[in-house]
Amino acid sequence: MKIIILGAGQVGGTLAEHLASEANDITVVDTDGERLRDLGDRLDIRTVHGRGSFPTVLRQAGADDADMLVAVTNSDETNMVACQVAHTLFHTPTKIARVREAAYLTRAGLFDNDAIPVDV
Repeated sequence: MKIIILGAGQVGGTLAEHLASEANDITVVDTDGERLRDLGDRLDIRTVHGRGSFPTVLRQAGADDADMLVAVTNSDETNMVACQVAHTLFHTPTKIARVREAAYLTRAGLFDNDAIPVDV
């Protein structure tokens, strides 16, 4: 499975480690080049330096044929916009976003394909 992970922090790094060990094709995107180098040195993954919500960065990460996008940056808004871009421009089948702010989570209908297309 071809999976793009946005965010190379604790959550993204651990997720990349587990998914790479299951023989998935993993690409991690982050703005922190040092974290990306560390992950790339330890794991058999691809890394892309840049903002995960930017269409050009997602294309560079392989969004054209990705099976899944997992957005776990430290910004709810970046995670949601990245899912929107992946859905609209790249037709990514599965989009997962970490959203921590309760103000987003209490709104019915916010996370569906006609609004912000986040599957989980």
